[in-house]
Amino acid sequence: MQPTVTPEAIDEIREEALGKLDSLEDLDEVESWRVAYLGRKGRLSSILRDIGGLPQEERRAVGAVGNRSRSLLEERLSQRLEAIKSAGLAGLADTDRIDVTLPGRPIAVGRLHPTTQIVREICSAFMAMGFQVVEGPEVEWDRYNFELLNIPRDHPARDMWNSLWIDHRNERGEHNMLLRTHTSPMQARVMEKMRPPVRVIVPGKCYRYEATDATHEWHFYQVEGLAVDDGITFADLKGTLYEFARRVFGSDRRVRFRCDYFPFVEPGVDMSIDCFSCQGGGCRICRDTGWIEIMGAGMVHPKVLEGVGYDPRVYTGFAFGLGPERIAMLKYGIDDIRLFYSNDLRFLRQF
Repeated sequence: MQPTVTPEAIDEIREEALGKLDSLEDLDEVESWRVAYLGRKGRLSSILRDIGGLPQEERRAVGAVGNRSRSLLEERLSQRLEAIKSAGLAGLADTDRIDVTLPGRPIAVGRLHPTTQIVREICSAFMAMGFQVVEGPEVEWDRYNFELLNIPRDHPARDMWNSLWIDHRNERGEHNMLLRTHTSPMQARVMEKMRPPVRVIVPGKCYRYEATDATHEWHFYQVEGLAVDDGITFADLKGTLYEFARRVFGSDRRVRFRCDYFPFVEPGVDMSIDCFSCQGGGCRICRDTGWIEIMGAGMVHPKVLEGVGYDPRVYTGFAFGLGPERIAMLKYGIDDIRLFYSNDLRFLRQF
């Protein structure tokens, strides 16, 4: 059966399509028109596929009419699309226009967490005094976290550190790996790898299994300091920490040392600064004492030096540890340590 494709049939479809195209008002209608006439199963596309079945002498003439019709419809389609888009832009209300002369919207810029800021400030203060910054693992061996710091396995001093143990045991079935409870293990690690003089500052995160409240968190940062050399004295410790307090809290800050107990130093001291709120007169913040404790310190215990191969008859040293969050609380008047980790942008944007 001969296909019913003729120049007249093609002209009829073309004129019908052009007549409908001029009345279309939106892009969805234009797309439906394109599918209906020029799509793979459209009316013009379908009739043009039948040209291949015509006799050779008719195929050329009918094909030329078909190609001209398709080209004309595609051209008119492009023109109609442009007209609709132009009319749409011209019809926008003034409030919907984009004013390219207006300044761009500001891009939100991130900032350092207040704990990170104070850690860097602490490290900078000690680096200016000749200390270098080192870091260590947060998952630590019992050997470094306790034993090499003069805290043997059955010593009651271990109860001070509510440890979080890892499910790993030694050959005797004892737990020997934990989340470090302080940054002090780096004392032993550094001294094992270095010979005096040693002057390091160790910032890092620590973990303890304890209830949280306004002044306690189960995870917190700590900065450990260590200096070991021939002839270091308690006076060197005192002078170093005095200088640190003045660099961080101001040159008019008064400092107090008192004896305290820490297993890996002897003698041990706690260091306090005069209350920034009452200037030493006594208030709620300092519990009416006029002083606020900021760190513990002392001379490195001879057994700690022996444990890493140092001769305590030749070398002496001092160590100290402080909490950056506590320093930030004192410096900025923050009354709850939990605010540091609550992810409240209203709090964090203040720093």
